Amino acid sequence: MPREIFHVILIRPTKYDDDGYPIHWHRTTIPANSLACLNGIVLNCRERRILGPDVEIVIRAIDEGNMRILPERLIRQINDKGGRALVCFAGVQSNQFPRAVDLSRPFLKAGIPVSIGGFHVTGCMAMLPEMPTEMREAQELGISFFLGEAEGGRFDAVLRDSFKGRLQPVYDHVKDLPSLPGEPVPVVEKEQIERSTLGYGSFDLGRGCPFECSFCCIINVQGRGSRFRSIEDLETIIRNHARIGVTKFFVTDDNFARNRNWEAFLDCLINLKEVERLKFTLIVQVDTLCHKIPNFIEKCVRAGVDQVFIGLENINPDNLAGSKKRQNKITDYREMFLAWKQHPVVLTAGYIIGFPNDTREAVLRDIDVIKRELAVDILSLSVLTPLPGSEDHANAVANGVWTDPDLNKYDLTHCVIRHPNFTGETLDRLYLEAWERFYSPQHCRTILRRAAALGSNKKISTMNRLLVYGTGSRLHNVFSLDGGFLRLKYRTDRRPGMPLENPLTFYAKYYLSTARNVAILAIARWRYLRFIKNLWSDPTRFDYSDQAIAETTHQDFETLDLFTATRGGREAVASHRRMEKIKTRARGKAIAGT
Repeated sequence: MPREIFHVILIRPTKYDDDGYPIHWHRTTIPANSLACLNGIVLNCRERRILGPDVEIVIRAIDEGNMRILPERLIRQINDKGGRALVCFAGVQSNQFPRAVDLSRPFLKAGIPVSIGGFHVTGCMAMLPEMPTEMREAQELGISFFLGEAEGGRFDAVLRDSFKGRLQPVYDHVKDLPSLPGEPVPVVEKEQIERSTLGYGSFDLGRGCPFECSFCCIINVQGRGSRFRSIEDLETIIRNHARIGVTKFFVTDDNFARNRNWEAFLDCLINLKEVERLKFTLIVQVDTLCHKIPNFIEKCVRAGVDQVFIGLENINPDNLAGSKKRQNKITDYREMFLAWKQHPVVLTAGYIIGFPNDTREAVLRDIDVIKRELAVDILSLSVLTPLPGSEDHANAVANGVWTDPDLNKYDLTHCVIRHPNFTGETLDRLYLEAWERFYSPQHCRTILRRAAALGSNKKISTMNRLLVYGTGSRLHNVFSLDGGFLRLKYRTDRRPGMPLENPLTFYAKYYLSTARNVAILAIARWRYLRFIKNLWSDPTRFDYSDQAIAETTHQDFETLDLFTATRGGREAVASHRRMEKIKTRARGKAIAGT
């Protein structure tokens, strides 16, 4: 029997809101995949007994998004049970870094080593010539950094060193990305599933992206060469989740359509569904070119994909070119959305505002164009942010450009640069105005009318997304994927340096805002359900049509604002026509040659 205990506490930290309170929810939207990946890796370390046969590794995985963390309580539990411990903050993004450091202090004071990994620390060291100030200050506290990915036995050294009391300042695997087949798969504990609003699990099948978008940090953290898990890994993930009753998944690959094994993965899922009768649905992320891959959309739907996140980013070609998003062609947008809309799927489009060319009038005009002319169900809006690890951030640092020193604001909902056409507060207000403009009650009903007209059976899924993205996120001013149900606040957990509020003031504001927000969500849900009931029982619902779901024609290039309202749009159409002529001549020569 093991004679010694070593505690490994895995934490996905949250961030502070604008008032300095950690963002906790009664239930979050989707489990954190980085936490699930590290949990699976540490479980594998325990199975291999890397600390020796006499040491029991006790693991606890905590998502602070749905669980309050009291370091003193955790320290006391560790001391009561005996043994040593390691605290690991997993998948830490830039906006979560300040919170992770604040949580680390009590553990370090108690003599418990702390390690931070994730996109912020890895991205900074991958793109900057020297360690930034906030990382140096954290290192001076005694915090260790893990750079890169932990598969391939790379985490063994962290556990062994911390167990022996000699955790190294940095474990650098930035340029040593692991192969994924056969590595430990992500493990989401049932407790985390139960603490999510819709019961989703998450996993990744591939990492890395071949594109060069200047605002993206994924390509500089996970690499531009794609790496993939195996078919056996996928089967293990699905079966393991089935044992605990999980049937809905978010596939976190940044672009599943660029996974060269996409067809083998989908065939595996189709076999599990159609032959073994396992029930599950999937959310996947794809690019705007995926509809051109033969059979891709059809197999996705057969495999259980019922929600799709598309990196639309912008509809102004000048903005796309300025950020090196060259693969997005606005001339493909309508065809792509309508190809998906031949099937019952909910389409979410990522959309960025705050490009250097943006003005208030241009942003709001483009939102209206999307509403009228593209079959987008959900718009996930964000503010252009030079995230550490991105080319934009590296260029800003190299050129001495001012960026906001408070990393807590790097959450895609705040302006953190000096924009040529906006002050920070003005762009922040425009972000909320654009959000409200897209999710107007009238347009939300239009989205549901389109779903009904196209014969979709995803009326409740569409409604839930409209509530999460269109109502809940705006109530709390959080990025859509950081949202949840029923915000929790604790007066004494306020960010260091900010004064504690008077209890009477704090609790009065908290309970009143909670009651107000719950009422708003309940009323919105009731109105949606009433509208859906009437709409889906209307035999004439299939007669509805509008510009967004009408069949595409060449005439669209002459009449739709998507193509005519901007100089970049007109040039994109001209370029498209030149390419079509070249292709036509090439086909003609090929036919003549045969």
